[in-house]
Amino acid sequence: MEVWQIALLTFYSVFSCFDHQGPLCYTYQPVCAGFFGGLIMGDMATGLYIGATLQLMVLGVGTFGGASIPDYVSGALIGTAFAVTSGSTEIGLAIAVPVGVLLIQLDVLARFFNVYLQHIVDAGCEEKNWKKMYRGIFTGILSWTLSRAVPMLVCLVAGQDAVRMLSEMAPEWLINGFNFVGGLLPCVGIAILLRYLPLQRYWMFALLGFFLAAYLKVPILGVAVVGLIAAGIMYKNLKDADATKAAMQVAGPSTAQFEGTIEDDE
Repeated sequence: MEVWQIALLTFYSVFSCFDHQGPLCYTYQPVCAGFFGGLIMGDMATGLYIGATLQLMVLGVGTFGGASIPDYVSGALIGTAFAVTSGSTEIGLAIAVPVGVLLIQLDVLARFFNVYLQHIVDAGCEEKNWKKMYRGIFTGILSWTLSRAVPMLVCLVAGQDAVRMLSEMAPEWLINGFNFVGGLLPCVGIAILLRYLPLQRYWMFALLGFFLAAYLKVPILGVAVVGLIAAGIMYKNLKDADATKAAMQVAGPSTAQFEGTIEDDE
């Protein structure tokens, strides 16, 4: 790897961490990280494969409250870099997953340190010392970004020889195991997402998507368009129902006696 490639990948890890805390340009998604990593490494297809596979593992998962999830953005960057240099997407995925899991510890450490900085910000607000408040805020951003930049830089600089040696020494059964796990990981992400979706109420749409993909061989983009149409129809029906309910509430109960059909005795 060239020095400029290492620098750009490290910068992306820093910016994506900052983006997650404020601007929200969605650079903190694994698939975006994989795309950028593939663009830098000169193999966009490999980057998208690594990033999309890791993206499927975090669908429907978020860092709510003080929870931490695997840092698959860093995993996608490192996995893409090692997949391109070693020539094996299986090895790239095998490295990306444990890297994302291990970096949870650094995320927890960054959050722990930011608790101390939050007290400095609170004190600055009470004292109306705005410089002190801003100093605490920007120091917190710096500590959070360093929790991604340092391991990224270490892995990219020191890990290339180890990965190359691993790819040469790895037996066939180990590579086949990596290949099997890499194919299984998207199923785990989809299963986690299905666990939180209201399938009991909208099972017919899930069945429709399965039918289109499995039996009619409709590409994933076509299935997504059908899903968008179904979502639009459901949204319109719900809006119409809300509008009807609101109109009935405004009209009051006096209109209720005029509803219905005329019976014979009327």
